[in-house]
Parts: sequence; C-alpha cells; structure tokens
Amino acid sequence: MFLSKMLREYDLRVVVTSGISDLVACLSAAPGVLLLTHEALTPAVLDAIAAHLAAQQAWSEMPIVVLLDRGSPDGRIKAALSHAWPRSRQLFYKRPITAVELVSGVQSALLARLRQRDVRDHIFREIELRRELNHRVKNILASVTSIFEMTRRGATSMDGLAEDFRGRLGALDKVHSAVFRADGEVVSIGEIVSLTFDPYRQVGFERIAAGGPTVTLSREAGTTLALCLHELSTNAIKYGALSRPEGQVAFEWSVTESEPRELSMTWLESGGPPVEEPSRAGYGTRYLRSALKGMLGRAPNITFDRGGLRCEAGGLLSRVVGNP
Repeated sequence: MFLSKMLREYDLRVVVTSGISDLVACLSAAPGVLLLTHEALTPAVLDAIAAHLAAQQAWSEMPIVVLLDRGSPDGRIKAALSHAWPRSRQLFYKRPITAVELVSGVQSALLARLRQRDVRDHIFREIELRRELNHRVKNILASVTSIFEMTRRGATSMDGLAEDFRGRLGALDKVHSAVFRADGEVVSIGEIVSLTFDPYRQVGFERIAAGGPTVTLSREAGTTLALCLHELSTNAIKYGALSRPEGQVAFEWSVTESEPRELSMTWLESGGPPVEEPSRAGYGTRYLRSALKGMLGRAPNITFDRGGLRCEAGGLLSRVVGNP
C-alpha cells in the first residue's frame, strides 16, 4: 500500500492485485508496467506472468519492475526471471528506494510501453493498408476486364478496339487520379466534368456546356459517372451533335431540396445530324443503362429524339454521395 500511495502522489494510476485471479485479470487488461516486490515472486505468480508473456503479441515486450531486498542474491534472481519471462523488459531496484528513483524508473518503463503501442498501431495500419490496396487492385482489375470484354464485343476492327479501349481506360485513370489527389474517397461532379470534357475542349470542342451545384460523390459513383460521360462524349463526336460544327451538348445536374433528396442529371444534344434509334443497342447504350441503373437505383431514360440524343438519369442522393 505504501508503494501505491507513493506512485499515486505523482499522478500515476495504480491497480493493486491480491491473489492470482486478480493478477491474471490485470494482465489481461495489458498493463503499462507490472511492479512486483521480492516476496511476491512465488511459483504461482511466476507461472501466471510467464503464461501471459508467452501469449502476448509480437509487438509487446511488457516492462516489469522488480523491487529486491537489500541482501537478495541478485545474479541468481535476475537469471531465473530472464529465463522464466522472455520477451519482457525487466528493471531491478534495491529496497529501500526513494520515491524519485522509483517514479523515474516507472515513468521510463511507461514511455517504453507507449512506444511499443505506437509500433502496434503502425503495424495495424500497415495491415489495413495492405488489405485496402489488395481490395482496390482487385476492383480496378475487375473494371478493366469488364471494360475490355464489352469493348471487344462491340469492336469491328483491331484499330477500333484499341482506340475505344484506350479512351475508356483513360477515363478510368482520370477519376482515380482525382481521388488520389484529394487524399480521400470522394470526388465532385464538377471535377469529373472538367476531367472528362477539358481534353475535348482543348482540341476545339468548345460547344460542351455543363453546370450544376456542388455534389461530392463516392469513388465508385465518381468512376461510374466519368465512364458514362466518356461514352456520351465519344458518341457525340463520332455520330452525334459534336460531329457537326453547329452542334452543341449540355450536361446539367441538380439536387432536390426536399427529403429524400434526389440527384438528377441530363445530357442533351442539339444541332447535330438527325438521330434515329438504332435497331440494336451498341456497347455505349448498354453500358449507360446498366451503369446508371446500378449507380442510382433507376434505369436512365435514353431518348433518340430526331433533334438530338437525350439521356436523363436520377435517383436518391444517398446512394452516391461521398463524405467530404
């Protein structure tokens, strides 16, 4: 009791055990430092501590402070405890001991324990990062495989396959790069629009207008939207409004104020060649319908209006929104 009072005076939290069951319970709570007196070194105590040390995790090397009697055989005791308690950090003091000396030793041991726990936390973070990296790589490879298979089915030549596949991979890369730069798991619709449309604007397609409120999407939703906008843009350049000098494209999005809040997006082409509904849906149309339905929970409305292609999609904002 004297030792516990001494340590508490220096604002150190102390738990006093009485009996093996109390000691085992204390050890299971992973104490910062274990403090023992010479007379407490009974066979049962030695075994209980040895069992705990054997079961501790690799990062742990529990500090144990032992207060020896003045006339005790130090060499023999230290050798026995070193053998009985491997993977422990043992500190020995002779009694009587001053409060300053004991507190200094305990505080040093606590500091060592805190550093061990820092190592533990670092190990756990590394494990989680490796798991997350493995998960992301698998998702990316699955996306690439899916994009390739759908591109291959719609290809009419090797050059066409290579061009379309390269463009779709580029759209996927841009969104992943945007998320990485944001150092998180989110990306805004505005940023996706810039990443998707700017390359076309740089080569003379200034006729793509886009606008809407700030909406932050999850990484998965952002990737899906980027691929959808890439498909719509590519189709507009090849066959739609952007294949004519006077053609224009407008992409707008909005969010309702009332609950449950909904996100609506509209792609509208005008000024291009007359549009006719194809007899068979191509890759782009099939992908848009599948991807937007999976993203928003509702199938999009794709209208092959003679004046220009129109694609309308909407759904609950909660399905796609990311936490900024």
